[in-house]
Amino acid sequence: MRHRTGAAAYVGGEQRREELMAGDTRIDVRDTPKPQRHALILEAFDRLAAGDSILLTNDHEPRHLREDFERELPGSFGWESLGPDEDGSWQVRITKTTRAPLPRLVADTNALFADLDPSSAGSVWQLTPARRDLDANIIALPAGDAIDTHDGPGLDVLFVVLSGSGTLGTETGEIALAPGAVVWLPPRSQRRIDAGAEGLRYLTVHHRKPTLSITPRP
Repeated sequence: MRHRTGAAAYVGGEQRREELMAGDTRIDVRDTPKPQRHALILEAFDRLAAGDSILLTNDHEPRHLREDFERELPGSFGWESLGPDEDGSWQVRITKTTRAPLPRLVADTNALFADLDPSSAGSVWQLTPARRDLDANIIALPAGDAIDTHDGPGLDVLFVVLSGSGTLGTETGEIALAPGAVVWLPPRSQRRIDAGAEGLRYLTVHHRKPTLSITPRP
């Protein structure tokens, strides 16, 4: 990756490029393997102060990169496409508009449940941003369904009942589940979940489990 800052001239650029602010961080990823590009650009963006910009040079229009920014940093960036150059490269100016990612609405359970089939089972909603420290899911169990007795993972899980009813079985007894119930599941604790006559829908939140990296689209 070719990486320059300040007022160094962009080789082969047009006058429009030369007039950009001297503080832009200039990144050329044309020599960088495609699977590594998006992560490198996002890391460079994280290091910017609010109001500063990256001048990105790529070998194609980075549409999928913009999709990543829209998913991970909505409302926190500006995107100015400067178009293709004579040598076939493509430049984009990406500006950091907030100091940190913005809080955002990620789900509306009223709308979700209104459209949900009563027979739906399993995870019906997931927290999707890739750059996060938490995993969160909304789990649905139809009436009379159950998650069999098992030992949980080696991490804390917070469990919030959203609708329906049921019971949580532990090593020594049962806990009644109703809307509003907040349950802590300690690491490796035994649990069994049974849905009542109305079914059961609940939110789980826990620290994100380590996963394999997903290669972004070029």
